[in-house]
Amino acid sequence: MEIALSADMILAAEHATFALPEIRSGTVADAASIKLPKRIPYHIAMDMLFTGRWLDATEANRWGFVNEILAADKLMERAWDLARLLESGPPLVYAAIKEVVRAAEGEDFQTTMNKITKRQFKTVDILYSSEDQLEGAKAFAEKRDPVWKGK
Repeated sequence: MEIALSADMILAAEHATFALPEIRSGTVADAASIKLPKRIPYHIAMDMLFTGRWLDATEANRWGFVNEILAADKLMERAWDLARLLESGPPLVYAAIKEVVRAAEGEDFQTTMNKITKRQFKTVDILYSSEDQLEGAKAFAEKRDPVWKGK
């Protein structure tokens, strides 16, 4: 589960279960104690951390921990479809999104917006000076799919 907490999107098979059993061995689920309360409702995260109880895939989905539940035989097909979709997307935009989202966790809205508009995020500055930025606007105007180069 702690590895899954490092993922941006999580697909789960119907039979998947999730837990943080560290409490039962007298230790702290360190990364999960930081990340889980930001991903699911606080009281559910604390329940899991304090009790070590298991969530099935349906409950994990209900609390927003997993994006999608699939039959076991469809899981990898869906994962590859998602991978191909992401691979076809704009890598510089992905990098900027990740940097902005991470920074926004510890800042107020206006501070983060100001940093974006002033190009104070390295990835945003690179994006706004890139060939991909121009290609995206041109492709949109021409009603065609963009060709991303990552530069």
